[in-house]
Amino acid sequence: MSTAPDTAPAAAASEPKGEGEERRKLPLFALLALATAVFITSLTETLPAGLLPAMSRNLHVSESATGQTVTVYAIGTALTAIPLTAATAGWRRKKLLLAAMGGFALANTVTAVSSVYELTMAARFVAGVAAGVAWALLAGYARRMAPAHLQGKAMAVAMAGIPVALALGVPAGTFLGDWLGWRVAFLAMTALTLLLLAWITAAVPDFPGQERGERPRMLATLRIPGVTPVLFVTLVFVLAHTILYAYIATYLDDLGLGGSTGLVLLVFGAASLASIWIVGAQINRRLRGLTIGGALLVALAAALLAVLSDTTALVYVAAVLWGLGWGGVPTLLQTAVGDAGGESADSAQAMLVTLWNVAMAGGGIVGGVLLDVVGSESFPWTVLLLLLPVIAVVLYARRAGFPARRPVAPSEEPVADQAA
Repeated sequence: MSTAPDTAPAAAASEPKGEGEERRKLPLFALLALATAVFITSLTETLPAGLLPAMSRNLHVSESATGQTVTVYAIGTALTAIPLTAATAGWRRKKLLLAAMGGFALANTVTAVSSVYELTMAARFVAGVAAGVAWALLAGYARRMAPAHLQGKAMAVAMAGIPVALALGVPAGTFLGDWLGWRVAFLAMTALTLLLLAWITAAVPDFPGQERGERPRMLATLRIPGVTPVLFVTLVFVLAHTILYAYIATYLDDLGLGGSTGLVLLVFGAASLASIWIVGAQINRRLRGLTIGGALLVALAAALLAVLSDTTALVYVAAVLWGLGWGGVPTLLQTAVGDAGGESADSAQAMLVTLWNVAMAGGGIVGGVLLDVVGSESFPWTVLLLLLPVIAVVLYARRAGFPARRPVAPSEEPVADQAA
């Protein structure tokens, strides 16, 4: 995700007309490879949640200790996303993507064969490190592969891997783990990653990294107008979402719907996929409106759960609203921070990835405290309270961060680097 321009007007002008028209199409096959990378990244993080009992027995630790395999993944991402993004700024983008996905193949393989808790935790930390590199890279990679007028759709395709992982990947991985053993589920992740490495090698274009003199400093990025509001919205919005999502099984069980957790998550995931499609179609013209709308829909879902959760049908309505509001949020926020960051987009993306994972870890901690002190009924009220400043900041940041019109420069229309 280099911030250096990838095209020159003169080169574009001299391009044969047919070739120029071809390059204005969405590179769907390559984007689906990025979507698969996003899927692997998301599923690797959440897969242990459906396999905790069997993992804990084999690792000879409690289920709560096994649950920390998710936490250590988020910590690995949060600690390393910024420094590794800075350290690898000069790497060619395809080389860096292959290295990151290779890290997932290694980590999931070690997790699958390990019978030692400490080794498993180390492997999960490595997976988190690989995720930090991948997340800081993937959104910008998708943007660079598409012409300016299709960048929103390109990111929506790439980010579709998130709800697919949550709605289909986790249940499928859990089923596979119950059927053939949890180790097979992680080995299946390794096999998918190896196929993806071949796919990336064959189909994904390469782009140069940044020249040494062009690499921005992280702290300077925070002073760019619009970056800080997007990062604040990321931190608080993800925190609000995670408090409820991480403990959704417990929350539904307290409502007497414990046996319906999978169905509720399936409804949520289906609505999230619809949200991604809507965002992909409208993001270039309505990023600000979509972000406000997403926050309002999640707030409305939280309000329904807070006040009317004793009606089962309304719980499913809330799941639909939650998915519609949340599904496009990763695409919206990564697009917003990339637009605001401009030539410092790599640094801004790395900060977003770090705060995203800090919020996920914080959501688990805050949710656990709320559960012990107040009870699960406090979750939707907390979500609603946290979304108020999110909506306020998006409304305030109308000039930079969440402008009414996306700033699209002619130089943003990329051409794959032919020197690869």
